Amino acid sequence: MSDLSVWTDEEHPTERPRRRAKKPHRKGAVAVVISLLVVFALLAAGAVLVKVAGSRLKDAFSTSSAPDYPGPGSGEVQIEVKQGETVGQVARALKDLGVVKSVDALVQVANGNPDSADLQPGFYRMQRRMTASDALTALLDPSARILARVTVPEGLRQDEIVALLSAKTKIPKPEFTKALRNGAALGLPAYAKGRAEGFLFPATYDVGPDSTATSVLKAMVVRYKQAVRSLDLEKKDLSPYQLVTVASMLEAEVKFKPDYGKVSRVVRNRLANGTPMGFDSTMLYYFKDDQRELTTKDFQINTPYNTRKYAGLPPTPLSSPGEATLTAAADPPAGNWLYFFTVNLKTGETKFTNSYQEFLRLKNAAPKGQ
Repeated sequence: MSDLSVWTDEEHPTERPRRRAKKPHRKGAVAVVISLLVVFALLAAGAVLVKVAGSRLKDAFSTSSAPDYPGPGSGEVQIEVKQGETVGQVARALKDLGVVKSVDALVQVANGNPDSADLQPGFYRMQRRMTASDALTALLDPSARILARVTVPEGLRQDEIVALLSAKTKIPKPEFTKALRNGAALGLPAYAKGRAEGFLFPATYDVGPDSTATSVLKAMVVRYKQAVRSLDLEKKDLSPYQLVTVASMLEAEVKFKPDYGKVSRVVRNRLANGTPMGFDSTMLYYFKDDQRELTTKDFQINTPYNTRKYAGLPPTPLSSPGEATLTAAADPPAGNWLYFFTVNLKTGETKFTNSYQEFLRLKNAAPKGQ
């Protein structure tokens, strides 16, 4: 008989289920644990997805729920967008005027439109009870702006500037004429002695619907002061008024910017030795006619604007000079030139000399009709 004992089920009935069920029970438990972990992971992921989706739905409903008019709007309202104002500030003004129903509605459509960053200051023509989208479109439409943009070129006389401003702004000429009589109200510098000729700075101006002749002219004087601030006109060899006069002569006599400084030096040299300027532009200003063909008889007229007959500068500026001529008048280059002559009208080539004989030679060598 072998030492190995053999047991039957009947002899040990409790051993059978324990020995046979032990391993399958462990596998099942592991499977259940894994299943539960998967379920929990899915539930957690689902909760996150639901939260994200819910947040997005909330945002969507929040955006669409901002109070807004159905449009299209009616009537007319004027709104001013000031320099530096935010979309929110503009939206509040529009809400107060009844243009949009809520600030949020306009801000939300503006946030979705990158062009909103280009909102320009000015006056705009709007309607009451507009949709926020239509209101933003109007604010970004240049044609909705209620203003006149006026570009005043260099070298215009005061009367020419008034005619231009009146035509562009629809402010009557008599109102400009009246405003020009009050130099103090225009903010003219003391050395202008109450006269605006030469101090209405050439630039581009936006004129709003509430502007007056005085406010428009005052803005031009302010711009003049800005242009000459760095030039220190008070510290130059000529008075500020004389320098503006010289600059206006350069506007009339010189075609190309590189020659401004040299002609300014010619003026200085002639002032120094008492030689008359001999500028036709001063007589053209006297007649207020730049197209006039000057005659020998014209140059016999006794007027301080006749710079062929009288030495020195004319008594007033001839026009409104720009920044380049003002700079040249204030700081001319060194040189001994007394004469200049434009030898080629097409190219603008100009020769400078201190010899009258050389000047005559240049003049005689020029093509006829020049």
